[in-house]
Amino acid sequence: MFDYFFAQYHDYPVHEVYLELIAVFFGLCSVWYAKKDNILVFPTGLISTSIYAYLLWQWSLLGDSMINVYYFIMSIYGWYHWTRKKEDVEEFPIAVMTKKEKGMAILIFVATLVFVVIVYLYFDKFTSWYSYLDTLLTGIFFVGMWLMAKRKIENWIFWIAGDLLSIPLYLAKGYTFTSFQYIVFTIIAVYGYLEWKKILDNKKVQL
Repeated sequence: MFDYFFAQYHDYPVHEVYLELIAVFFGLCSVWYAKKDNILVFPTGLISTSIYAYLLWQWSLLGDSMINVYYFIMSIYGWYHWTRKKEDVEEFPIAVMTKKEKGMAILIFVATLVFVVIVYLYFDKFTSWYSYLDTLLTGIFFVGMWLMAKRKIENWIFWIAGDLLSIPLYLAKGYTFTSFQYIVFTIIAVYGYLEWKKILDNKKVQL
């Protein structure tokens, strides 16, 4: 059992194994802080995503690599967005998506799929089912990150879907630590959705 999950690491550069572990640690911290609606989600996320952007490119998962570059940029935007206040009141608290934002989410998803397909075709990387799943995940996670930066509760639905699909992808590719990370991500995302929903419900009661 141990060999099945970890034998592939014998052939990996040592520095990549350490980088993966560091990225996993800060990735878990980031998702935990997101669950708690804590702004530390962004600085911890910046560390994790910058490392993964490099590693995933090395692993030929181009879509996921681009996801992490996008995460990095959106973390900076989200960090700023979450700190905005008007007379000491949060200007953008947790909320549900508007009809306009739903349309924008569809646009982001479709545009992301088209862009990643073009990249994969350019580099001639559509060589296995990994590439197709990676393309789909890129679209899902792009929307999820955009919604999290906007502090919309629906971001958790996209994280849950993407995390579940990522578990077999990374396990099949041999990146066991990252696969295990997505199992934990899924659990935290479910609780994150429930916690944010509780916050929203409490606000409705107060109104």
